[in-house]
Amino acid sequence: MGQMIELTRPDGGKISAYRSEVDPARASVIVLQEWWGLNDHIKTIVDRFDAEGFNALAPDLYHGRVTKDADEASHMMNGLDFPGAVHEDIAAALANLKAINDKVAVMGFCMGGGLTIASAARLSGFSAAVCFYGVPPREFANPGDIAIPFQGHFGKKDDWVTPEVVAKIESDMRAAGRHPELYSYDADHAFFNKTRPEVYNEDAADLAWERTIDFLGDNL
Repeated sequence: MGQMIELTRPDGGKISAYRSEVDPARASVIVLQEWWGLNDHIKTIVDRFDAEGFNALAPDLYHGRVTKDADEASHMMNGLDFPGAVHEDIAAALANLKAINDKVAVMGFCMGGGLTIASAARLSGFSAAVCFYGVPPREFANPGDIAIPFQGHFGKKDDWVTPEVVAKIESDMRAAGRHPELYSYDADHAFFNKTRPEVYNEDAADLAWERTIDFLGDNL
């Protein structure tokens, strides 16, 4: 099981994070939350990465706020300072893990998926990135700027990150000479979230997880 720790941001501020037990011999993964906050579901994913042989850390991007209400979650996501989250909070997580082992990947879900793309495009030092059904505002980050190995998982029934949006991510990356590894599943948005039975798809989630672990194993 992991524990909460405190990180120091580049600007000197503090941010809490849930981090697994760490081993310098293991590569690391940053896990970025959905719009609900750093809840038990995200902490469980950190623990799953630990069981798979990776160090893992999830920064608390809402600084203690967690909700189960969609309207409140939307309000918190819309109020998030995305540049600050990337260049301060996620940068702090990256620095913490690189001090343990130089190989670090970033991955996330929904809002965290969008921040994964933004972090991979705007921060240096990552070795790989995995996005689950998320995309950042294009004016903030262009997927074509991602130069590291990138894998994406998307739902064909997603009404936010639609198949058209996924096609645009792929075309942007290929136009820039990148070679993304993208998968689409016959599933809804948030199909990986086991705590949401109305959208959870066990087959898609299991396959996406297997592909994620294989991809990280190959690139870290």
